[in-house]
Amino acid sequence: MRSSNRRQTVRVGNLGCGVELSLEGFVADKQPRIVLVGGGSGGHITPLVAVAESLRRYEPQCHLVYVGQKGDALATVITQGNIVDSSRLVSAGKFRRYHGLGWRNLLKVKTMLLNVRDVFRVVIGFGQSVVLLARLKPKLVFIKGGFVGVPVGLAAALLRIPYVTHDSDALPGLANRIVARWARLHTVALPAEIYSYPSDKTVTVGVPVAAAYRPLDSQRRQAARRAVNLSESALILLVSGGGLGAKRLNDAIVQQAQRLCSTFDDLHIVHQAGRANQQAVQAGYDAAGLHERVTVLGFSDDFVQYASAADVVVARAGGSSLAEFAVLGQAVVLVPNPYLTGGHQLHNAQALRDRSAVRVVQESELGQATLYDTLSELLANKQLRDQLGSGLALLAVPDASDRLARILLDAAGAGVNKGGASDAA
Repeated sequence: MRSSNRRQTVRVGNLGCGVELSLEGFVADKQPRIVLVGGGSGGHITPLVAVAESLRRYEPQCHLVYVGQKGDALATVITQGNIVDSSRLVSAGKFRRYHGLGWRNLLKVKTMLLNVRDVFRVVIGFGQSVVLLARLKPKLVFIKGGFVGVPVGLAAALLRIPYVTHDSDALPGLANRIVARWARLHTVALPAEIYSYPSDKTVTVGVPVAAAYRPLDSQRRQAARRAVNLSESALILLVSGGGLGAKRLNDAIVQQAQRLCSTFDDLHIVHQAGRANQQAVQAGYDAAGLHERVTVLGFSDDFVQYASAADVVVARAGGSSLAEFAVLGQAVVLVPNPYLTGGHQLHNAQALRDRSAVRVVQESELGQATLYDTLSELLANKQLRDQLGSGLALLAVPDASDRLARILLDAAGAGVNKGGASDAA
């Protein structure tokens, strides 16, 4: 319940600026108010949905506000429905740099102009975030990743609002590294010792996944197929480039599809191509005469059903999607994107291959027989699929969202009755 309006003075001095703001606002609610921040890719947004669901279970009165980036098409994943109480969008930008391509790409005129433009977007977003957080007065900010975390995180630091970060990948993203200095805590997917964060501020929790992701058995696989109108007797290959798609992976699969369908008469391909690529990918399959053998998706709200229905998955190596496939215990072939900053997908893929949990095809091999050979071997051998899926399932943390929710509520001063943050360490 909000109390009556009164003028409040918020001192802003922890970064040495000595500024004092005076603004109209409400006294903080008795309900814990937590701001959830993330965007730019499904891997920075879908985990927020899982965390929000867990926060609701532990603290039904928790007031959740999502802050995302203006123009982010994937923001609707969390803003639709009753996942959060409200949402706000602020300006943000990114620093374009390309792993393994050298400095020459950074010096291209187009790249330089876009980077300069986005510096101004970050500055604008920082001002917007200061005003927004000063009005909201949250108990805590949770930054999942993506460049929207930079203006919001810096604003939280300026206003002395505690915040917690989360990294799904073996290599933290640049946005989280920028705001790391002032974070209350860093929650991470993998063993804490592999990260460069201070050990006393780093906690391993895994990667939050939606409650709908559950370990597969034959009954759940068949139920998933019925839910999305796929044949219960077909051999299903799921291709996932993420919600934004992956053009090079898309093209390689389309090129190999006719040969795969000729080898396996019962094969059906479900291809999540990304919204921007959906029509082009569908046209490629149609030109190959495979219209009846494929289902092409943009970004599907039923992705958990398609992921559960598959026999084999071929995907990029983002940490969030890997966590989902691990909970399912799927047989996965990874094609890591070698050009993402720091090569974090290469790190993820190597870490899982070292544990015999996935097969890996490098992007440089997409034009060779390696992709076809790897997929056909798995499609033809159920025992091998089961073995690979079991290896990946060993790395799953199905309760990661609950662990993280307990940590966040504890950091917000609204501890829970089910063990608190100590259980999550």
